[in-house]
Amino acid sequence: MRTPSYWFTDPDKPDWRARLLSPLGWLYGFGTARRVAGANDAYRASVPVVCIGNINAGGTGKTPTTIALAQRLISQGKVVHIVSRGHRGSEEGPLRVDERQHGADQVGDEPLLMAAFAPTWIARDRVKGVQAAEAAGAEIILMDDGFQNPSVHKTLSIVVVDAVKGFGNARCIPAGPLREPVRAGMKRADLLLSVGHARAQTLFQQKWDKVITCPHATGQLEPLQTGMDWEGMNVLAFAGIGLPEKFFATVSDLGANLLRAEALADHQPLTDALMKRLEIEAAALGAQLVTTEKDAVRLPDGFRRKVLTVPVRLELEDWSAVDAALARILAG
Repeated sequence: MRTPSYWFTDPDKPDWRARLLSPLGWLYGFGTARRVAGANDAYRASVPVVCIGNINAGGTGKTPTTIALAQRLISQGKVVHIVSRGHRGSEEGPLRVDERQHGADQVGDEPLLMAAFAPTWIARDRVKGVQAAEAAGAEIILMDDGFQNPSVHKTLSIVVVDAVKGFGNARCIPAGPLREPVRAGMKRADLLLSVGHARAQTLFQQKWDKVITCPHATGQLEPLQTGMDWEGMNVLAFAGIGLPEKFFATVSDLGANLLRAEALADHQPLTDALMKRLEIEAAALGAQLVTTEKDAVRLPDGFRRKVLTVPVRLELEDWSAVDAALARILAG
């Protein structure tokens, strides 16, 4: 889904469409509040469950955050498992993702990507997914998304937000980008992680400081150094992620000459027909096809060698707030 532009206007000067849809947004937020209230009956796992979620709909950086946390915990000797719902069209589960056997159409692109870093499960029923990870020997479970899902008790809840977009116009779907009001989400969050460059972080802090009521960490997505020389390379970049413009900016920042940027819908299937069209357009421009890691796992077999990937990793300058939160739950 492409996010409407009016979702990210000034909260104090909302677009007329946001004002018109505000009653529906209030009803959406009320529905979320009622659903979250059911958390009293949540399943309590025998090991800590860390939820990496968001208040915004769409891409905020949950997958890179989950991968970064998994790598950090594994480096400390912890047995980490990841539990995800997959996406529409993926199997019901619980199913442990196997990169050698499964495709993105079966398990989802994000679980397939995360499975390269830690054992990853997909399950429509999150309780069953968590139970499967427990039975397989997990010492700590990272739950990808599910902040508004009350079925599993969260030992720690980390809310991820894009520092550039912030919380948009502070209204709930369909009037704005929020799944629930910011203040309501902050009451349940144990840690807020904003993802973006230094200037965006400063502006985010200035704009939203009054509603941030939990510890706040900051991070930035940095391209992984692969030895590829991007300087001056003519590229046609395409991305089917929540915020494709972030990827296009990354490609430009690497020094590539971005001749065309094709923004696709999040999780959009990369069919042979679509890829053939992009291949023809790239050839006409004298450009190299480039995409994200998440999109790369959805490429048809015939195009895997034709498309370059720009992997990114979440970097935190200061891990102290995250480490303190993790140490607290692991000690408890």
